[in-house]
Amino acid sequence: MTDSARLAADTAMGAVTLDVADLDLMTRYYGGTLGLDVLSAEGGVVVLGRAARAADGAAGDAGSASGAADSGRAARPLVVLRHAPALRHAGPSEAGLFHTAILFETQAALAAAVYAVAQAHPSSFTGSSDHLVSQAFYFDDPEHNGVELYWDRDRTEWSWVHGRVEMSTLFLDPNGFLREHLTDEALAAHGTAPATVGHVHLSVGDVATAREFYVDRLGFDLTTTYGDQAIFVSAGGYHHHMAMNTWRSRGAGVRTRALGLGQVDIVLPEGDELGATAERLRHHGLAVRDDGRTLEVDDPWGTVLRLAPAVATPAL
Repeated sequence: MTDSARLAADTAMGAVTLDVADLDLMTRYYGGTLGLDVLSAEGGVVVLGRAARAADGAAGDAGSASGAADSGRAARPLVVLRHAPALRHAGPSEAGLFHTAILFETQAALAAAVYAVAQAHPSSFTGSSDHLVSQAFYFDDPEHNGVELYWDRDRTEWSWVHGRVEMSTLFLDPNGFLREHLTDEALAAHGTAPATVGHVHLSVGDVATAREFYVDRLGFDLTTTYGDQAIFVSAGGYHHHMAMNTWRSRGAGVRTRALGLGQVDIVLPEGDELGATAERLRHHGLAVRDDGRTLEVDDPWGTVLRLAPAVATPAL
């Protein structure tokens, strides 16, 4: 494919919207426990993320294609909670969210977040892994949405073979990680350390269809695969901005609205990228909802993707 068929290198992930039954409980989890700031709360919708803060010399770039967390200087939504108590929980084999992955700049900040969640919700821990490119810890939130908390190794330590990034699932001792990296300073800074949505992992019905949509049509680059079980895609050489697997959802059809995943935001650079993406999607026969500032498209399983420049505010 030509460059015009790809997403821009500095594309990044934006907020993940969750439809929730207990808005107060979920706000306490993502706010009080995980340490996100409540950016707004109105009309049954709570937006959480990182509030605007004065420059403090922290490294990072909010639009970086590396997936690195920003410096916290500008408000950045990470999770949007929509109160929807009338909805049912999705079945375990339905398409939807596998996890929202929140990226921290340092191992100390990651350790503080892992410690806070494990202390408040000890039974919610589901595992940890060294993926070669990153170190990751997995939890379920109170309504059983998957959450990954992770830290990236420097790109110079990633290995690429024939255009595919090398990733693995190696044992990572959570207690050993905390002993090595948890500090009083990191605990005191919990809730203020830079954080972003590094990637979003979805459950889908089949990998071939996911590849056709996310790579051939939307314009991500394929970064690695696990046979016919999972694919990982990104823009700009990141290990993955999105992933899709069939580990519990093989054969799933179009999802009906349920508690859980409501929408995934993808942040495009300013300029002509929004129009170029809309044109590319229409060329492939996809129905695009375009208001001139943002565009929405449904993936083959009905997951809503909202694409917007970094300056656009999240749709509530």
